[in-house]
Amino acid sequence: MINIAAGKEQLIIMAAKNPMKYYTHLLFDLDGTITDSEEGILNSIRHCLTHYRIDHPEPSILKKFIGPPLIQSLKEHYAFDPVMAEKAVKVYREYFRKKGIYENKLYPGIPGLLKSLHERGRIIMLATAKPTFYAKKIVIHFKIGPFLADVVGSNMDGSRMDKKEIIQHILDRHPEVPVENFIMIGDRMHDIMGARHHGMDSIWVKYGYGDEDDIKSLAPTYMADSVSDLRRLLLPD
Repeated sequence: MINIAAGKEQLIIMAAKNPMKYYTHLLFDLDGTITDSEEGILNSIRHCLTHYRIDHPEPSILKKFIGPPLIQSLKEHYAFDPVMAEKAVKVYREYFRKKGIYENKLYPGIPGLLKSLHERGRIIMLATAKPTFYAKKIVIHFKIGPFLADVVGSNMDGSRMDKKEIIQHILDRHPEVPVENFIMIGDRMHDIMGARHHGMDSIWVKYGYGDEDDIKSLAPTYMADSVSDLRRLLLPD
């Protein structure tokens, strides 16, 4: 296992000495892993908070909303009850579906990485807490659909939000593939926890929105400081 505290140069040396296992099925998170969606998500959250006359916190606090299910974050950070949280999600989506979804960009190097993995026969799937409906629109917008075998997210009614459930859904759709052939790639603790729950290896992408202290305690199998590091891990040759 690669030492998560290792610097970039040490990571490269260790990866060279200990080549990464070959995984046939790659599960990618979306926000903070494939796309830098901060602007659109934070603007959508501000729209929601303004509706409820809640002062906007600092961006560093708002960033905690990127990745986890919105209902969960509203309950955790603003003590919304379940009914109020569901209504707040609808307010959030008023802005997101019109503008926020497109206030977004691919991380540099991601299109080339996905293309190369696809060309080498790797099965790439999206595993995101974002509703599948929106995830598919983002995939189409950025023209990365041809590289993806599947897009699996949460449901618009609020079900299947937990990353453990999302991963389970994917595993259920591919019962012929041993879990050892899968790896989860993501930036948040929910990605690493979801993988561990299923006995699946994981890569933490440090360039996303995850909290390093939270991630360290979960001991992901591998770490990538950048998209270039991620490419080195997945395509070492």
